Amino acid sequence: MKLIRNSGNERVIDRLREWLRQGASVDLMSPTFSVHAFAEVRELIEKAEKCRLLLGEEAALAGSLFGGPADIAFRGKLQGRWLAKLVADWIKKHAEVRHAGAAPPQSLIVVQAAERRRALLGTCSFTTEGLGITPGGQLGLVQAADADDEAAAFADWFRANWDGLKPDSTAKDRLAALLEEAGSLRPPSLLYFQILFQLFKDLGDELDEERIIKSATGIRNTIVWKKLFRFQRDGVVGAIDKLERIGGCIIADSVGLGKTFEALAVIKYYELRNDRVLVLCPKRLRDNWTLYKANDRRNILAADRLNYDVLNHTDLSRDGGLSGDIDLSHVNWGNYDLVVIDESHNFRNKATHKERDTRYDHLMKRVIKAGVKTKVLMLSATPVNNRLADLKNQIAFMTEGNDLALIGHGIPSG
Repeated sequence: MKLIRNSGNERVIDRLREWLRQGASVDLMSPTFSVHAFAEVRELIEKAEKCRLLLGEEAALAGSLFGGPADIAFRGKLQGRWLAKLVADWIKKHAEVRHAGAAPPQSLIVVQAAERRRALLGTCSFTTEGLGITPGGQLGLVQAADADDEAAAFADWFRANWDGLKPDSTAKDRLAALLEEAGSLRPPSLLYFQILFQLFKDLGDELDEERIIKSATGIRNTIVWKKLFRFQRDGVVGAIDKLERIGGCIIADSVGLGKTFEALAVIKYYELRNDRVLVLCPKRLRDNWTLYKANDRRNILAADRLNYDVLNHTDLSRDGGLSGDIDLSHVNWGNYDLVVIDESHNFRNKATHKERDTRYDHLMKRVIKAGVKTKVLMLSATPVNNRLADLKNQIAFMTEGNDLALIGHGIPSG
C-alpha cells in the first residue's frame, strides 16, 4: 500500500495510464461523474472490456457533469455537449450502472488486467480533481494498492457493495438519458430565462407590492398607475424598493417597453410624499417630459398634476440663462429629493478636466452630494456601451461616488 499525492508525477491518472490495458475491466465507485474527466481517460477506458459504475444519488450527478470551479478551462473549450454525447454512447455500450442511496464517503477504482489487480482508494472521484488533472484539496488522501492481494481485498469490498444494491435495469438508461439531455441543443432564450432565474430566485418577498408601495400615498388611484401593464408595475415596485434600500436604480428595459411611463409612476409616488423631483434629459427629449406635466389636451396624465422640473443634460454646465421657463441662476440644485436621468448612459464617462468640471462632475457635486439626500433613478436601454466601467460610473451616482459602496453592489472599483 502506498500513499500518492495526486499531483506532479504522482497522480491517479498516471496510475491508470500504467494499469489500463486492452481487455481490462474497471470497477469505479464515485459520488460524482464529470465528462471532462472522461475526456482525459477516454483512450484508456475505451480499452476496458467492461466497466461497473457505482455512483452517488442521481439528483446530485446532474450538477457534477461539467465539473466544478477548477474546470473553467475545460468548459471554455465549449466541448461539453459533444463530450456528453460521447459518454452517453460509451455507457450504453460498455458500462453497468448502479446508484447508491447516498453519496459514497470515498471513491474506489479497481483495475483488473490479465491476472493482475490494482486499486486506488480515497479522494479519487471521477472528476478532473479526483484524477489529479486540476488542483485538489490539500487534505485529500489517495492510497494505491500495487500488490495483487491488497487490490483483491478492495475488489471484494467493491463487489460486496455492488451486490448489496438492488439491480436496476433502467439505471444505465437514465444516466445515458441525463447525458443526452445535457448534450442536446437548446434555444438561446433558455439562457436568458436561466439568468433571470438566478438573479431573482432568492428575492422571496423582497418585491412584495403591499410592503413596498405605501397605500397612503394614493399611487394606485393615479392615472399613470392604472395605465401600466402588470410587468411595468412590477418594474415600478422593484425600482421604488431599490430607491428606498440603496438610494438608486437603473431601469434598463429595451426600447419600447415603457421606461418613461415607469419613471412617471415612480415620480408620482414620490411627489405624493411631497418630495421634489428633477428630470434630466437630452435636449431632444425635453418636450416628451414637459408634456406630461403641462395643462395640455394632449397630456393623457393631466389629471395626475405631475409637477417635476425638467432640465437638459447640458444645463448642468451652465450657471445662468433660461432653460425652458427655468432661470438656471436661481436653481437650488441641492434641494432635489429624487433626480431622474433619462438616457443615463450619456454619463458613462467620468473623465475630469483639470481646468473645469464636466457635466458628470456637476451632477455629482451640485445635485447628488450637495444639500438633501438625493435618490437617483436612471433610464437607459444601453447602460453598458463599451466596458463595465460605463455601468460603474452610473452606479456611482447611487453611492455618491463611494467606491466601498460600489464593491458592496458587486461592481469592481478599479
